[in-house]
Amino acid sequence: MDDVPTRTPISLASRLILEGVHHSYGTTAAAKGIDLVIEPGEIVCLLGPSGCGKTTLLRLIAGIERPSAGRILLDRRVVAGPDQFVPPEKRHIGLVFQDYALFPHLTNLDNVAFGLKALPRAEALAEARRALERMRLGRYAGDYPHALSGGEQQRVALARALVTRPGILLMDEPFSGLDSRLRGSVRAETLDVVRDAGATCVIVTHDPEEAMRMGDRIALMRAGRIVQLGTPVALYREPIDLPAARFFCEINEVAGRVAGGRLETPLGSFAAPGLGEGTPAVAAIRPQGVELRAPGSGAAGRVVEHRFLGELDLYEVVVAGIDRPLIVRRRGTAGLGAGQNVGVHIDIAEVLVFAATGP
Repeated sequence: MDDVPTRTPISLASRLILEGVHHSYGTTAAAKGIDLVIEPGEIVCLLGPSGCGKTTLLRLIAGIERPSAGRILLDRRVVAGPDQFVPPEKRHIGLVFQDYALFPHLTNLDNVAFGLKALPRAEALAEARRALERMRLGRYAGDYPHALSGGEQQRVALARALVTRPGILLMDEPFSGLDSRLRGSVRAETLDVVRDAGATCVIVTHDPEEAMRMGDRIALMRAGRIVQLGTPVALYREPIDLPAARFFCEINEVAGRVAGGRLETPLGSFAAPGLGEGTPAVAAIRPQGVELRAPGSGAAGRVVEHRFLGELDLYEVVVAGIDRPLIVRRRGTAGLGAGQNVGVHIDIAEVLVFAATGP
């Protein structure tokens, strides 16, 4: 394994400010009044389903697209506005694309050195080699990208993006092309490198676990808007609405009505702050919040499906008065199988209550 150099390329991190940013493709609005401030050195994940506008927002920050309204500032410098537009190559931004965008005809060393044309050739190659060694890829400097694994190509792309010491690093679904076994380790290595480099970082992802692992904050997007912005803990524990809760975790949805400030359901009653008397509401219960005990306690249930998932077992349990089987993920419930009766108990710490909405 290559030795890691003592020198780490340090960036002068920039503050990124978006003020009322709009953008449309024809009649389709992709960004609708985005306001966002990202502090120097902060890692923010833009999270949401396909088509929500997160990649469009990244392209606007990069300068690949020009907003139809609003302003984008790097520190105090306006790089996009009604009368101003700074092209991508003058924004001091590093880009890592989903497909890595490496030049197949260039060696890995030359790929990394590509953005250092302002330096003398020897100095550029020396900087590029240091960047590759920081990624533990120094021994592949003379090889071509096709000879590397997907994870190694991703690290070459990251080295190329960071070698110029950008103030902001933008990453568009950087790990989506990796298999699940490799994704975790490459993600951890990437996070270490980004932290060491010190750049402000914006990562686009559709994977909530990835966003929670990497982001200091998460901007949850839906239909061209940021619907919630906060720490991973805040978004997971206090989602703004039922669709946000669904996005972060598979949930059991149990309907009922509010009475006396509590939602009454076949699984018991749960606090429903802010919801008026008689309001139709939904208890969103995470699968790990459902406990299976001996029959005769809690709500009466029956196991209809059991699957072994390694660390956890997955159960489907029917309960009278609930339309769909409850999804249960538990450790230590060995011996339970289809057809067995159980007592269903709910951990209230894993329950969220929302006013009922459409599907």
